[in-house]
Amino acid sequence: MTELPRSSKYRATPGAPLSEDERARLVERLNAAYEQGAVPDGDYQPHLDALFSASTLGEVISVVEALPPVATHEVPAIVAAGDGRPGELAQPRRPAPALVAAAAIAAAALVTIIVFLLIVLL
Repeated sequence: MTELPRSSKYRATPGAPLSEDERARLVERLNAAYEQGAVPDGDYQPHLDALFSASTLGEVISVVEALPPVATHEVPAIVAAGDGRPGELAQPRRPAPALVAAAAIAAAALVTIIVFLLIVLL
């Protein structure tokens, strides 16, 4: 049983030709994984041989399964990488001075409008 999902192009269309661009991407991923130690020394050369001898997507399934997964999303910019451990609460951030000043002006304006309405209605 393969570890790749059924939606993977390698499983969904195993007979499709392996393009040179796809081969180059896989070789690049294999090299990076080997440099990081994610692919053992004894597996590197057989995987490389399999990539260069393959002509279809199905023939590289074993190589793709041996590679670390590719991130399919980016961390949103609004999510800051914290320095705490998972589950720890972060210290609350202080609001920016400009935000505090804007809130004070808005509150003063609201009080002025309410006082004006009370004087006019009474």
